[in-house]
Parts: sequence; structure tokens; C-alpha cells
Amino acid sequence: MPMHAVRPKILGFISEQASAWLVALVVLLAGGALTLIVAWATANLHQQQVRQRFQLLVNERYTRLQERFEDQEQRLASLQRFFVNSSDVSRAEFDGFAQPLLLRARAYAWAPRISRDQRSAFEQEISRQRGAPFAIRELNASGELAPAPERDEYVPVLYSQTQSLLGSPLGFDLLAQPLRRSALERAQKSGKPAVSQPMQLVGVEPAYAAGVLLVAPVSKLPTAEPGGFVMAVISMRQLMADGLPNPNRDNLVMQIVDTSDTQQRVLYASSNAVGASDLTAARRLTLGDHVYALTVQASRVFDQANHSSMSTILTMGGLLSLLLSALLYVLVSQRQRALKLVEQRTEQLRLREQELRGAHGQLRSVLNAATQVAIIATDLRGVINTFNAGAELMLGYKAEQVLGCMTLESLHLGAELEARSATLSVTMGKRIPPSQAMLVESPDNLHEAREWTLLREDGSRLTVNMLGTVLLDDHGLWVGHLAIYLDVTEQKRAYEALAARDRLLKKLSAHVPGGIFQFTLEPKGNGRFIYASDGMRDIYEIETGLLQQDASKVFERIHPQDVERVRLSIRLSALQLSHWREEYRVLLPQRGLRWIRGEATPEELPGGGTLWYGYVSDISDLKRVEEELRALSITDSLTSIHNRRYFQDRLKAEILRLNRTSGMLSLIMFDIDHFKRINDQYGHAVGDGVLQEVCNRISQRLRRTDVFCRLGGEEFVVLCPHTDGDQAYSLAVELWQSLRSAPMDAVGTVTASFGVASWRVDEGIDGLLLRADSAVYVAKQAGRDRVEAERLRAWELACLRLQRVSQRI
Repeated sequence: MPMHAVRPKILGFISEQASAWLVALVVLLAGGALTLIVAWATANLHQQQVRQRFQLLVNERYTRLQERFEDQEQRLASLQRFFVNSSDVSRAEFDGFAQPLLLRARAYAWAPRISRDQRSAFEQEISRQRGAPFAIRELNASGELAPAPERDEYVPVLYSQTQSLLGSPLGFDLLAQPLRRSALERAQKSGKPAVSQPMQLVGVEPAYAAGVLLVAPVSKLPTAEPGGFVMAVISMRQLMADGLPNPNRDNLVMQIVDTSDTQQRVLYASSNAVGASDLTAARRLTLGDHVYALTVQASRVFDQANHSSMSTILTMGGLLSLLLSALLYVLVSQRQRALKLVEQRTEQLRLREQELRGAHGQLRSVLNAATQVAIIATDLRGVINTFNAGAELMLGYKAEQVLGCMTLESLHLGAELEARSATLSVTMGKRIPPSQAMLVESPDNLHEAREWTLLREDGSRLTVNMLGTVLLDDHGLWVGHLAIYLDVTEQKRAYEALAARDRLLKKLSAHVPGGIFQFTLEPKGNGRFIYASDGMRDIYEIETGLLQQDASKVFERIHPQDVERVRLSIRLSALQLSHWREEYRVLLPQRGLRWIRGEATPEELPGGGTLWYGYVSDISDLKRVEEELRALSITDSLTSIHNRRYFQDRLKAEILRLNRTSGMLSLIMFDIDHFKRINDQYGHAVGDGVLQEVCNRISQRLRRTDVFCRLGGEEFVVLCPHTDGDQAYSLAVELWQSLRSAPMDAVGTVTASFGVASWRVDEGIDGLLLRADSAVYVAKQAGRDRVEAERLRAWELACLRLQRVSQRI
């Protein structure tokens, strides 16, 4: 039967010719209707939510304001109790107690009751206490404070603690104003706090002047007349607005009115604009004996933050309906084309089936031609259904013996399957049967070949690499497994031979002092160790694995003063292909500073870069011996000070410095007087002790920059860099005094003859030494035990030098 004879109509009544347009129109109308319903429901829900948000904000604001009103009453009550429980309150005590109470109140004050007879004495006493004139005052007609006229009773402000910058109106009589008098009378009559009518506060900045006066009587006994009043000056602006959001961010507009005020004056009104919504709420606030009406409305900020999303819903609903109708039009219009394609695909599938049958035969031929690889396939039960020619050659079985009779498990070594099954069961958290152990992949090694041992027909064992995978049909259903085996017997033998050579190399390198390495430097400058023996770990205290990953770890160990020299020598060796040899220091975490010697021979790599074969060794002990030998070569063995050799080298260096940069240099040379007599009289051991004691006393007086040397026998010299002749002479006098100041054991007082000479421009070493030696000679000629500075001309010095040499001969 033709396909068009059984095609159903769309929706049961729309023909295929008109279906696309009709479906699109129906969907568009239905979407529009649904959009209107959703928009109406959303609008109603939005109004309810807006009212709920408004009520929550009103309740939170009302609670906050009521707490503030109650807090003001509690703070005034604490001040009232303070006066009740105190016999006499000084101004300092009042300030100390009232200062912490100033929170959202402009001021706290204490006003005692003063009669007509007490006024004069009261004013005089307060003036004496304050050290300034004090008078009971009231506001005159011009609004200024003036002395109050005579009346039977006064309630003047005596103490006041205020936040206002205008100061406190001390002496202001509260009975002078009707509103304040009314509040005082109500408080006195009821014995409880009373609040005044709205008024302009005195002594408060104009911005905070609108407010009320909260008054509480103070009496020692409940039935007694109050002795005065404590009061809180409250600005409604400060009480209401402090701590609330800025007007341009506040969601509410507030207005507060005193219900007992006949004029219904507004005590406080928010400065932000009222919104367009009709949301309004009214609450009552209580302060003292007054009740205030609080009116709250939604602000423009609230309206902007809670605008309706109806227009968005209508727009999105319309666009979605239009998009859905267009999509359905496209789908339906493609229906006929899809039916035609189905007919064409069916014919193509028939042709493909014939091609697959031919390909199956070819695949069988390919499997049989793969004689070096064993390819075995099983069904879901594990029974072998494919066994190629390579498997026959590898295992010795014929396909007829295996197909449909044997399982894959029967070809494997049972012990290996059991061990693999136990490992997979622990790793995957569930039991894996041994029959599936060779086919289940470990989560750590997906799609990787694994080594197994197979049993051949003759009972021998064969080591292979196996790669297993699942077989799926055309619908993606699991129909079996495919296992591919590769004989790795020869490959395993080769690996074992290489492992034996590696072990031999490790044994050889372990007996070589130091470490053996292969280091390569790429053309881009990246370096790495291809091979590093265990000795490298001992040299640098870095694991060999880290060395092969990152060669920069070695350069981090090299001393900062040597690392650039080492890098430069490596680059120079790579550039010239010359033998690399370097001695450098390393800073190790455990052994500290060590000296290392490295040698390597480079060769150029075919692809660019350089490869070095070399070794490194620890030469710290050798360097220590060298330092000890150097110290012995420049140190006098008897006195432990520098010897003549060191003095000559140091003097040459100083003269070169002076010729290059100019400066000052002086020499202090001295001989121990009658030293030969000490040796002859007391023996050479005592003479050696005298030399050592002389060196100790001189060394204690020298500066850090001075160089003390023994020229030979009893002759010594002090090299004084950056020192002129006068400074050197003063130092020589100090050294001379240190020798003769105290006697030495066994020999008594030992003296010496000192000579001082300072360097002259363009003068050589011989000239300076000659003048210093001549100064010593002059000291000896003058009677020894003295300090002499250079005072002779050059030709006279030469004559004295020749004379002294001849005397020695």
C-alpha cells in the first residue's frame, strides 16, 4: 500500500496541505491567551507581595522607633535613680554619669527647686563653686537670656551634659515658660516622667531645635515633695532619623504628630518624596505620658524597587508564542520532506546490507591473515566465538577445538586471575569474579594493555600483552568481548637485559665519589638532567627524580655569589664545545655551606642543543685544608699575628689604592728595647712569652682597621689605613703607654722604641718603610722607650739608614 494512503491528518482534521499555517495560528492564539492569564495572576500576586513587604518594613521601623522611645525613658530613669540614691551630686559626678547616656538625646540636665528665700544664697554658692557669676535667668522678649524676676519658686538648670556646640543654658528657669512649667507640674503631680508639648529647644542648633522635654521628679522618699527634676532634651529629628537610611535610599516616608497637641503640629517629617502607591500605615508611639501618632507611607524608592513585571511577562509571552508558532510551522512543513527522505533511506539501507555482507567476509579474511596477533571474541557468557589463525599459531589450539566449547578464562593462568580479581574487588568496592578479571578495566588504567600468562595446548606458558574491549551491536547493545593478544616474550627478555645493565650502572656509580650525570641544554635555554646517579642526591640534597624533572633546583642550591658565574661557564662551554670545569659553593638545608667541583665534556646534539657527560664531587675538605695553609702562610706561629709576608702584600694593596683614589696611610714601627738581654738573662722561653704579652697588649689597643704584623725578632709594625700623621702619633703614644704601664711576670717593665711615618704623594713602599725605620732609629738614639715621628729630610734618612745597617753588620 502506498505511504500517502495511510498518513493520518494533523490534529485529526487538518490536512497536510494547510497544516503548517493552521497549527502556527492556533499556537499563536493559545499562547496569547495563556500570556494574558499569567500576567493577570502575576499582577495580583505582585500586589500581595508588595503589601507584605511594606507591612514588614513598617513593623520593623515601628519596632525600632518604639525601642528608641523606651530607651530614652530608661536612660532618664537611670539618671533619676542616680540622684535619688546619692546624698549630694557634684558637677564632675553628674558629667561622668550623664556622658555615656547621650545617645539620640541632645542633652541631660539637673534642675533643683529653689524658693524665693533661697535664691540669693543659691546664686552666691553656685558662683563660688564655678568660679564665675551665676544667676537664675529666663528668655526675654528678644529671645535672649536675662535675670529672672522675683517669683515664689524657681527650677533653674544647674548641671547639663549636651551634644550641642552652643553650650548649656545654665541658670535657665524652667518655670518661666508655660510649656516647660506644665511638664514639671504634671511630673510633680504624678511622680512619673512627663513630656512637654512640642517646643523650640533652648541652647540647641536650629536644625535640631524642634523637640520635647522629658522630665522626671527626684525625691528621696516616695511621699515627699521632689527636690528637683532630671530631664532629657530630645530632638525629634535626631531621635527619629539617626541610624536610618539616607532619604534617597529610604523605602518609607514617616510623619509623627503629638496626639495631645490641639494644633496637630508635625514634630518630624521625612524629607524623601512619597510614592505613587496608596500604601499607608498608622502606629502609636508612647513617650512618658504622651502618645504620638506615626504615619508611614511608601516612598518613590520603594515603588522603584517593587515595580510590576507585567509588561515583561506580556512581552516575553508574546515573543515565546510567536517563536513557538514559527517553530511548529517549520517542523510541520518539513514533515513531507522527511517522509520522502525515509523512503530514500530505506532503499539505501537495503544496498548497505548487501555491502555489509561482503565486508563481513573480508573481515574474516583479515582476521585469519593476522598471524602475529591472537584475536579472540566471546559472547556475553564468555564462550569463544571467534578464534583467528594468529591465535591458533600462538596457543596451538585449532579453531574447531575452541569455538563454542572453551571460555576465555580457560586460556589464562588461574592464580593470576584470582590475584587480579582480589585487587579489582578492593579498588572498585564490589566483587569481581575471576572469569571477568581479565576484561574489567581498572579506573586508574583505562584502555591500557596488561601483561598476562596464557596456557598453551601443550601445557607451556606464554607471556602476552592483552587489550580487551566490549563488542556492541548496531543499536549500541553489549553483545560480547574482544581480546587482542601480543606475544611479548622477546620484548620482556630485552627489558630484563636493560634492567640488569641499569643495576650494574647504579653499582658502579655508587662506588664513585660524587655524582655522575647527563645534562642537556636546549636551544631555548631550558636545561634538564637526563641521568643523575644517587651521588647527585648526596651532593645537592635533592632527590634524583626531582633533578630529572627540573634542573633549576640545582641552581637554587648554588650560592648567590657563584650562580651567575656557573651559568656563564655553562653557556660558554656550550658555545665553544669546550671542557667544563668549575668550583663553586652550595647552600644545603642540612649540611650548610659546601664546596663543589664539577667537570663535564659537551657534545652537540643533532637537533640543536648541547649534552654534557660529567661528574660533581664535594671538595669542602680540600678547600678547608687550603684555607688553613693560607692562614699559616700569613700568620706568625709564635704570636698569632700577621707575618712579614702578609704585611708586604697588604702594604702593596694600600699603596695601589692611594695612587688610584688618594687618601691617607701611616705606619707605626717599634722595636722592643734590650730584648737580647731578656733572652740571655731569662732564657728564650721567657723571651717568647714577652713577645706574646707585647702582642696581646698592643692588639687590645688597636682599631678594627689597623693591621698588626711581626717583621721578625723583636721588630713589629702597625699599618694604619685612612690615618694621617697626627692620628698615628697619638695611637703610637697610647701603644707605648700600654707597654710600660704595667710590669710583666719574671722580667718586670718592658719598653719599646716607636717610630711613626705617614705616606706622601707619589711615594713608593721603600721610601715609606725607610722613613718609619729611621724614626725608630732616632728613638733608639735618643735613649729608647719613646715615640718619635719623622722629622728628617730624605738624604738625612738615607744616611741614618746606611749607618744603622753598618752597625748591624
